[in-house]
Amino acid sequence: MREVFQQELREVQERLVEIANLVAESIEKATTAFNQSNVSLAEEVIEDDYRIDALAVALDEHAITILARQSPVARDLRIVVSALRISASLERMGDMSTHIAQLARYRFPDKVVPKSLRPTFAEMGRLDVEIARKLAELVTTENIELAEEIRNDDDKIDALHLSVFDKVLGETWKGEAVDTVDATLASRYHERFADHAVSIAKKVQYLATGDWVPEDV
Repeated sequence: MREVFQQELREVQERLVEIANLVAESIEKATTAFNQSNVSLAEEVIEDDYRIDALAVALDEHAITILARQSPVARDLRIVVSALRISASLERMGDMSTHIAQLARYRFPDKVVPKSLRPTFAEMGRLDVEIARKLAELVTTENIELAEEIRNDDDKIDALHLSVFDKVLGETWKGEAVDTVDATLASRYHERFADHAVSIAKKVQYLATGDWVPEDV
């Protein structure tokens, strides 16, 4: 029975890794679609989001079954409870990717944001992709040094997010109302994607060390 239980726990981690990798793929495609006005890639992201949702639901059901049947304690309990919370955040990250892709689809063939903001969003997208890749590695390896790197990258995205607001609220902003709304929404989606990654990183750190880092996102 113990061997079966350990196999179930390994399956929990394997499913988390699978979802994390899908999220990394999703944000990479979404940011490319956003920055290049690639409608076919945007539609691919939107259509594939159901896979992330379905896997997250299946993982939650599996974790709840383990709790009910095995009554885990100590680290085993941390694994299962953390998995439930991490899967929810990964699902939300997939939603953020989808929202970014939807903006690209809605504005096609035009680009979503004015030329003056495109370098900012290109950098935000690059950082989100980098965060997603690091997160997938973190979930796989529990290398907590990656958690600190993710937090540092999140700080950079926060600064870019604030710069977008400074731009659209500034006296020199010439964008139309729709440009202001699109830029604000897109910036928020990028920022929230990174925030969820930080939240997951804290949970993995807790899983690896037993020390809880307070949530602030």
